[in-house]
Amino acid sequence: MDADDLRKLEAAGTESAVAAGCVLIERGQYGSGLYVILEGTVVVEAPEGERELGPTTVVGERALLSADGLRTARVRAATDVRVLAVDRLDFERLCADDPALARRLQSSQATLT
Repeated sequence: MDADDLRKLEAAGTESAVAAGCVLIERGQYGSGLYVILEGTVVVEAPEGERELGPTTVVGERALLSADGLRTARVRAATDVRVLAVDRLDFERLCADDPALARRLQSSQATLT
C-alpha cells in the first residue's frame, strides 16, 4: 500500500483507539469493514499460525473482497492500538473509483483476514 492508497483510506475511515487484548476481527464472521493499523501491534491468528503486524498494515480486506464475505482469521490487539476503520460500503466506493486499489491491497498483504 502506498501513501496515496493510505490517504484514500484515511479520507473514508474513522480513527479509533483499541485497548490491548480486544478482538478487532473474529474468524467466521461477516466482514463489515477493514482496519488500517496506525499505531501499535495486532496479532493475526490464522489456521496457518500466528503473526504480529504493525503500522500501515491493513487487516480485514480479504473478507471484503471474497465471494462469501467471511473472515478467515482472528485479529486481536497485542498492544494498545490506534486504527483507521473503513466500512464495507465506503471501501466498495473507493474500489469503484479506483478498481486497482483492491489489487494493490491484495498484492501487498497476506493477512488472511
